[in-house]
Amino acid sequence: MSTRTNYKDLLDAGVHFGHLTRKWDPRMAPYIFMEKNDIHIIDLHKTVAKVEDASNALKQMAKSGKKIMFVATKKQAKDIVAERVKKTGMPYVTERWAGGMLTNFATIRKAIRKMQSIEKLLADDTAKHLQKKERLMLDRQRQKLETQLGSIRDLNRLPAALFIVDIKKEHIAVKEARKLNIPTFAMVDTNSDPNAVDFPIPANDDASSSIEKIIDLASSAVEEGLNERKLEKEKAQADKAKAKQKKTEKAREKEESTETKEEK
Repeated sequence: MSTRTNYKDLLDAGVHFGHLTRKWDPRMAPYIFMEKNDIHIIDLHKTVAKVEDASNALKQMAKSGKKIMFVATKKQAKDIVAERVKKTGMPYVTERWAGGMLTNFATIRKAIRKMQSIEKLLADDTAKHLQKKERLMLDRQRQKLETQLGSIRDLNRLPAALFIVDIKKEHIAVKEARKLNIPTFAMVDTNSDPNAVDFPIPANDDASSSIEKIIDLASSAVEEGLNERKLEKEKAQADKAKAKQKKTEKAREKEESTETKEEK
């Protein structure tokens, strides 16, 4: 059993509720436990194992300094993702997925630079000389870009992986990631194809309690990796300082020894 979560935790969060049986994707069959009242019930033992696999991979990516982009634009997921993922410092997309966000990343970077230049202009004293109408137009433009791109403003290169809530809704993001061979992690409900992503987590992707639970587990794994990275960096710096100190002491001892010989 996983140390990160367990059957009961997932059950309490309602992770096991799938879609109506008539809406199912047969490729999800290995992850379905049973049918109840025309609804598919997800096998939470499988979910526990998949959460563990995904968490270990996310942790290693974060530990090696890689960026994981979280994608969740559906109403019941966007606030949960924005609030939780912001704490990790990872990029996230909770507004509309802009087509080409990955495959045409250069254009996205250009838009981010444009947003930053508008911010700089409005913050500068010279902006006071702009006409009110002109300032208003620039501010609206800035707000629009901030809404769309604010959470990925520090992303200087393509993310190392994507974590997606609802792969049917975010099918463009999945398609772009696959095209660029970017690994994908995702909550996959009973109406979706788990083979479309590299790390599928069978889970209810509609209920906010289920989304919150899985996102929290994924974010915690990322934080573990970041903390380990920080500790390793601190240890390396401490070892370097220690080695430098040792070298200085040896040099001093050698100097003192030479002085002693000269005195004799």
